[in-house]
Amino acid sequence: MAPDSLSVRELPLFPLPEVVLFPGRLLPLHIFEYRYRILMQTILESDRRFGVLLWDPAKDEAATVGCCAELIRHQRLPDDRMNVWTLGQQRFRVLDYVREKPFRVGLVEWIEDEATDDDLKPLATEVDTVLRDVVQLSGKLSDQEIELPDDLPDLPRELSYWVAGHLYGVYEEQQSLLEMLSTRDRLERELEILGSTRSHLAARTVLKDTLNSFQNPSES
Repeated sequence: MAPDSLSVRELPLFPLPEVVLFPGRLLPLHIFEYRYRILMQTILESDRRFGVLLWDPAKDEAATVGCCAELIRHQRLPDDRMNVWTLGQQRFRVLDYVREKPFRVGLVEWIEDEATDDDLKPLATEVDTVLRDVVQLSGKLSDQEIELPDDLPDLPRELSYWVAGHLYGVYEEQQSLLEMLSTRDRLERELEILGSTRSHLAARTVLKDTLNSFQNPSES
């Protein structure tokens, strides 16, 4: 089926290694390469939007699904370098490349999760509960107080984006989550990831408590 022309547009593209942007996620960037300084100047003169794509150096190629970033603040530095702060907007799929220089521009279509009549609230609540367990256990292991933000999303789709955007060191897994078109599938996968992490942290916590009990025996 041909894409709806209303959902297709040209978009400047910024491939980044080990970075997967999600809707609602903040992404600060330091811009120093000449071509991306040109990109930033171009978008500042238009709608301040560009696409972020995961770049694979081994394959020398970019992912085909990414997330649009909106530039919300910028700071000019010496030598035309720039610090920018961006916010993830809607996801997109690259249909074709319009040009490669001075920076990549792609013809993209916007993508959304499939509509469903399923009640995903119970699943989202379960993900939220396991997430809080992981945070609590992490804090206990590091002897630090770690708190989730007060504005943690409670809507299933937005929560799924938030969790995916806060996974660290697993950018290939993040890319898989970004490409999913089912909120249920994304939440279920995140539940698996968080559940596994909780089990691992719980085991480490038991070990830590056991070692502490040997090192600091109670007086009889």
